[in-house]
Amino acid sequence: MNEQLNILLNLPYCLTALTGIIGLIVGSFLNVVIYRLPIMMQSNWRKECYEFLNMDPIENSKKQESFNLALPLSHCPNCKAPITPYQNIPILSYLLLKGKCAKCYKLISLRYPFIELITAITSATVAWRFGYNPQTVFALILTWSLITLSCIDIDHQLLPDNITLPLLWLGLFLSLFGFFTDTNASIIGVIAGYTSLWLVFHLFKLTTGKEGMGYGDFKLLALLGGWLGWQYLPIIIVLSSLVGASVGLYLIIFAGRDSNSPIPFGPYLAASGWFALLWGNSLNDLYVNIIGF
Repeated sequence: MNEQLNILLNLPYCLTALTGIIGLIVGSFLNVVIYRLPIMMQSNWRKECYEFLNMDPIENSKKQESFNLALPLSHCPNCKAPITPYQNIPILSYLLLKGKCAKCYKLISLRYPFIELITAITSATVAWRFGYNPQTVFALILTWSLITLSCIDIDHQLLPDNITLPLLWLGLFLSLFGFFTDTNASIIGVIAGYTSLWLVFHLFKLTTGKEGMGYGDFKLLALLGGWLGWQYLPIIIVLSSLVGASVGLYLIIFAGRDSNSPIPFGPYLAASGWFALLWGNSLNDLYVNIIGF
């Protein structure tokens, strides 16, 4: 029996399915991080400003309620009714509740099950690509972090250093053991990733007087360079620029978006970096063939 179980667990599709289920659970947690982390950061910034100005950050001497990734417990944003464990099962609860709060019947955003589903799909894809390998664990960490960064950037035009900087250092550390690239390529990738967008930023500002992107984008590309090596930076930049420009034009022409409204670039960098993580060699070969080198 144990031997049959071991054989089953070592089958690729078994690992893929199991990782997909884990991805659903992680996706539910990512929803919490995506919503709460920016609020926690803003609260901390406000507190630092009060301290700098020597002012009391607690108005009317009232004790501030704890707000972090664990507290307060999940609840309906409309009626404040607590969400029970059976109402918090990824995707399934949303379907059983027909997308509505169990108490006030207000519609629940489709975004929550969508993030759970995309996390499950990307997690399963990572497991299928790398199989039973330590790379799978670290690739999942990067995948989940990129999803979180993308959603926060869409909501707030913000790429938190709390996520990007630890990941950057982790990528450099992994290069010591050759997980995704070697140390030389990783270090050059960090430098080239940050510097390339920094130069684009300042050239664009010099010629137009406007800021085309944020410093978080520099750090995100440096992060990807640290994980994958400098060799993959050209294809990441090309893919993200093409997709970003296409989406931007679509929003301006067909959705009536103001051309002066900022469009977050982080999600396109993150998506391109994720594809490079899984199929970087194939993408690089295709890119080289297209440009004729």
